[in-house]
Amino acid sequence: MAVNLSKGQRVSLDKSVTMARIGLGWDTNRYDGGQDFDLDACVFLLGANGKVIRDEDFVFYNNLTARNGAVTHTGDNRTGEGEGDDEAIIIDFSKVPAEIEKIAVTVTIFDAEQKHQNFGQVSNSYVRVVKIDTPDDIGGEEVLRFDLVEEFSIETALVVCEIYRYNGDWKFNAVAAGYQGGLEALCRAYGVNV
Repeated sequence: MAVNLSKGQRVSLDKSVTMARIGLGWDTNRYDGGQDFDLDACVFLLGANGKVIRDEDFVFYNNLTARNGAVTHTGDNRTGEGEGDDEAIIIDFSKVPAEIEKIAVTVTIFDAEQKHQNFGQVSNSYVRVVKIDTPDDIGGEEVLRFDLVEEFSIETALVVCEIYRYNGDWKFNAVAAGYQGGLEALCRAYGVNV
């Protein structure tokens, strides 16, 4: 049975979770703008200083795999249509380089400024951690779930959660921090050359 978390809660991942699918889902509210939403999941693998060590430590729709194959983005869903996870990230914890101390999972709105979109127009957002045996495992056991219930009225980027090392174990932090400036703002914050 999955553990449901609230913003700010931290919990240890069970040591049996050696590979996980991080599923992200959302719905968009009906509004008068008339343009489709394209939300994008991105991952930043961070060193001790909170920055990426190499550009390939940034995983997104144009770079689907991190070095060593530690993190794989399963592909860009440009509409968010349908039930279940809208985008997913596979993490193989055995392949995460030793110098990586934190994995930040984020979601941004593509072309948000041009389309006058923000996370205030998005609802039913969640992130979940599913224990899997192989990267192709479409089943698995949901072990953690974090429903984002906070209202974001002007933000175009969210740090949804962080998975970080603590005394040799992996922990999950339910962050839900919003930012303006979209993907570019997150890239600058995490040291990606843009």
